[in-house]
Amino acid sequence: MTYWFLYLATGAFAGVLAGLLGVGGGLIIVPLLTFVFTAQQLPETYILHLALGTSLASIMFTSVSSLRAHHARGAVNWQVVKGLTFGILTGTFCGSWVAAQLSTGFLRIFFVVFLYYVALQMLLNIRPKPSRQVPGKAGLFGMGNLIGGVSSLVGIGGGSLSVPFLVWCNFSIHNAVGTSAAIGFPIAVAGALGYTLNGLAVADLPPGSLGFVYLPALIGIALASVCTAPFGARLAHSLPITRLKKAFALLLLVMGTKMLAGLL
Repeated sequence: MTYWFLYLATGAFAGVLAGLLGVGGGLIIVPLLTFVFTAQQLPETYILHLALGTSLASIMFTSVSSLRAHHARGAVNWQVVKGLTFGILTGTFCGSWVAAQLSTGFLRIFFVVFLYYVALQMLLNIRPKPSRQVPGKAGLFGMGNLIGGVSSLVGIGGGSLSVPFLVWCNFSIHNAVGTSAAIGFPIAVAGALGYTLNGLAVADLPPGSLGFVYLPALIGIALASVCTAPFGARLAHSLPITRLKKAFALLLLVMGTKMLAGLL
């Protein structure tokens, strides 16, 4: 029961963040699942793989709830979503295959480095200047592959990459967050499918696993996040996002440091 409570709490927190900041919730889900799976004594060799796969699977539900709320407010540019989707699908699926070949130790280090990068970006309010327009089909395909590939290696919905890119392309911050929420769905679908297929032949995974997706955690996170993501989306249009991001950045630094300490 303790672990079910932790899964529900993780999902509730991730859902609010998905709607509020357009980050998909993976930056919270992955480290928290890593801590919980370690406490559960799941196979150490595959803890990060299970956390990444479960995170992406849960984002399928979070992103749908979040994107519907943003769409209702007219904050999703569907033309750009369409242009990015094919590249996102190929990049994410290939990235999940690469992740399946890597060790938990390497994935943990890569995740912590990315976590620090995102935290410093938020803490220092670093964002590209709105100095260009949305690229053409080839540019969107290439950017989709980049966003999808990196997202699959860190188990996120891509908001940490897609929001700065869209701001660079002269999107308002609210439209960038809303469009990013929609982009998270194809990332989550391709990533969850990739981690599932690549884990099916792996022995010694815990009962309740579907490939590298741990179903008990997925159920708890999905149930809670679907309920809280619309609430976060409503808050995004009324709260001081810059201040909230700085507080979130400090939390990411703490969790990243704790994950790094686990390697020592």
